[in-house]
Amino acid sequence: MKWIKGGALGLVGLLLTAFVVLASWEPFMARESVGPEYREYSAEIVRSEYGVPMIYGETDADVAFGVAIAHAEDDFFTLQDVIAMSKGRYGAIAGENGAQVDFLFHLLDAGGIAEREYPTLPAETRALYDAYAAGLNQYARDNPDELKLANLFPVRGNDVAAGFVLRQPLFFGLGNVVGQLVSGEPLRREFGPDIPGFPRKLQIEPESESVVHNADPSRPMVLPFAEEADHLGSNAWAVAPAKTGGPTTLISNSHQPLRGGVAWYELGVQSGEGWHMTGPNFPGVPFPVMGHNESLGWTYTVNRPDLIDVYELEVKDGRYRVDGEWRDLEIETVTLPVKLGPITLPIRQTIYRSEHGPVIQNDNGWFAIRFSLMESVAQMDAFYRLGKAETMEQWLDIYRRMDISNFNVIYADREGNVGYIYNAAFPNRPSLEETPANWRGILDGTRSDLIWEGTVGFDDIPKVINPQSGWVYNSNNEPFTAAGEGSDLSPEDFSPILGVERKQTNRSWRAYKLLSAAEILDRETLEAIKYDTAYERRGYLAYMYEQLEALEAEGALGEARDLLLSWDFTADNEGAADALALLMIRDFMSAEYQNRGSYPDIEEHLQSAVDHLMEHFGRIDPPMSELLRLRQGKIDLPLDGGSDTLRASTTWRVEDDGRLSLVHGDSFIQWVEWPADGGRVTSRSIQPFGAATTRPNSKHFTDQMQLYVDHKLKPVHFFEEAVRANAESSKVVTNAK
Repeated sequence: MKWIKGGALGLVGLLLTAFVVLASWEPFMARESVGPEYREYSAEIVRSEYGVPMIYGETDADVAFGVAIAHAEDDFFTLQDVIAMSKGRYGAIAGENGAQVDFLFHLLDAGGIAEREYPTLPAETRALYDAYAAGLNQYARDNPDELKLANLFPVRGNDVAAGFVLRQPLFFGLGNVVGQLVSGEPLRREFGPDIPGFPRKLQIEPESESVVHNADPSRPMVLPFAEEADHLGSNAWAVAPAKTGGPTTLISNSHQPLRGGVAWYELGVQSGEGWHMTGPNFPGVPFPVMGHNESLGWTYTVNRPDLIDVYELEVKDGRYRVDGEWRDLEIETVTLPVKLGPITLPIRQTIYRSEHGPVIQNDNGWFAIRFSLMESVAQMDAFYRLGKAETMEQWLDIYRRMDISNFNVIYADREGNVGYIYNAAFPNRPSLEETPANWRGILDGTRSDLIWEGTVGFDDIPKVINPQSGWVYNSNNEPFTAAGEGSDLSPEDFSPILGVERKQTNRSWRAYKLLSAAEILDRETLEAIKYDTAYERRGYLAYMYEQLEALEAEGALGEARDLLLSWDFTADNEGAADALALLMIRDFMSAEYQNRGSYPDIEEHLQSAVDHLMEHFGRIDPPMSELLRLRQGKIDLPLDGGSDTLRASTTWRVEDDGRLSLVHGDSFIQWVEWPADGGRVTSRSIQPFGAATTRPNSKHFTDQMQLYVDHKLKPVHFFEEAVRANAESSKVVTNAK
């Protein structure tokens, strides 16, 4: 187990007499579950022709109760994973992979932080999360045959809060840092600029890596870990009326895993208290976290600011030294449940913490981690409040609180405003004049002056509001190419201590080029940009082709090299080299995207691709549409796009027949328009599979797949008359005794 130390897994050979204990101990030893204080809730769930729910209620809390039940009807399987994660019990479901999540749960003290901080949230916000917990409990009571772990329910709002505490820092890379420290591997180069006086050396060296390895483990992870975390991305655009020649336009194009705990679920909410929004959420969240209401909308892409600092500690006999004084480490022993077949093993682990934060010991020493908003649950309130904002200033005021740790944010509204925020709750690190230190490296843990408190202010982070160009975008790139020449920010205006990333993706180069060249960005032009499948020969792709041009090869390998050298740099399913290029590019992209400091060895990588195509297709030039597939149940459809194109087909699972089944890429698209004449907002959307992603017997298991493949969107029914006119079903749900 990558994150778990010790030889306890050798207990697989336990005596038969212990079998019953190992098969049944975990539910009885788990922390006692209690639900929220009883309150009566009532909500109406109205489902569209595609099964997408709009949830109505008198109060926001009533709606949240209905959200839980609607989501459980479609995907209780994943919701249970999320709840188990939020209680430190995921290993009892997912084995060793789940135990990694549980280790992190305890290391971060997610449960303890939730217990301490959840009561500090506003009463109406706690009412929302308590109602959501009550809805999950209601569904669990009504459907006991679906439960996969005993004593998992009931849950409380505190448990939902623990899930937020655990999940949020993984979106800015904490999981990778923890994994590298536990294993003793060198930490990856951070994305922020060098600190003056502390230059870093970046070496690009070949590495040996198979081109056809599986990106998907045996089950999709409940959190963005490992390779799933490595490829988190997205595209987003907002265009003002003067540039569209018509409506204000917001395009959300998230790239998440297509299944699992960080896969999007589409819904709408409307209450008698003025809450009215549509968009997607993650399992465990009682509202859309992005999308639009009547007045405004926003979407996210993942950014990679430097929000994490690592300190090397001096430790002796359970104590660590700071400013010449020895202080006691906080030490806690926890038991991780690890399911292995029919038994669940109790694995004991020791957790350490210092005043810096969580502490990890490896063969290289002792290291503490400090990261942004590490003991906060305030994001639970902020995400909720965004959906109730009615003006840009109200919406910006929520961001001014600096309660949301990261993400690029693209905004638009009915007044024609568009904007971009490089949102990052940067640590309030001391200035270089006060305290010279290498904030891009490992810090001296014996110095208290390096233990920062709080975050910088909203005025210190990059943002562009209503640029002269009339458009903003992001494709997981630095914030200094966001709005076109003459409207872009300068990196010189931001302190290097912040750690604003200096990176481009191929998608960002491509989008910037197309947006800048267009005289008008009407719907047709924007659709062409969104579904563009071309690459720019820059960055890692330029490096790959330099290596190909220098490669001396004969036979099949030489033929493959020549085929790639003839490629048109477009993953559109039309070129003879498309399939081979698809296999080659992903790992070069991944190396660049994650600052790994090494690229695949070109000869080994090409040979692996050739071997795969020859084994499964008998040729090196099969149509890419035969190789890359969208598969769910009995539906098997061809795909276009690549690992770093605007039409994103990012990672895949290699099937037994050699086909690549997409697991990560364009995962939710929403296209929003506010008419220039002040008319009502309209929107369209699509998901790769359907609303009921883990219900094979539902027609909504696969009913959006053909539309997704065909670059089409379905209507979003937002206003009540449209919702009811297109309703497939409607029912009232309640927990009344």
